[in-house]
Amino acid sequence: MKRAIPSPVVLAVLLSLPACSALRDSSAFLQENHVAVAGLAGVAWTAQQLQYLKPEFLAGGLIAYGIYDPFAPTWEIKVTEVDAEHRRIDLSMKRLATGGDGEARQIFVRVAQSLAEKGGYAGFDELRYTEGIESTRPFAHRIAAGDIRLVKSRQFPAL
Repeated sequence: MKRAIPSPVVLAVLLSLPACSALRDSSAFLQENHVAVAGLAGVAWTAQQLQYLKPEFLAGGLIAYGIYDPFAPTWEIKVTEVDAEHRRIDLSMKRLATGGDGEARQIFVRVAQSLAEKGGYAGFDELRYTEGIESTRPFAHRIAAGDIRLVKSRQFPAL
């Protein structure tokens, strides 16, 4: 006896129900997110046609999703306060990432600027910066680290 597989539209509606439950007006949700719901229905229909809704495919997809975790941030940022004006910034890239290999320097500068602005400083001096690859098992990953000194305005020291 063949098991009935739900239609793609039913799957799309069931998968979008958690998002709808947070909203009082589900019709407003569908009007605002009709492209996402249509895309989800298309993916469900394609998966059904290609017979990817079998338990072995779903289990493999869930395992791959768990390992890769596409919604996790690409870089882990750790800021350590050395003293009142010195900060150490450590960056560590996630082990399985697509892209982002050359952005460590940009993230370092962005974090340093943010620290200066939040602390009421005029800027920062970069004291040290290094990049490299940490060879850990089973996957190597990129790392970057640097030290900054937060500085007051040189033109107007009272500010």
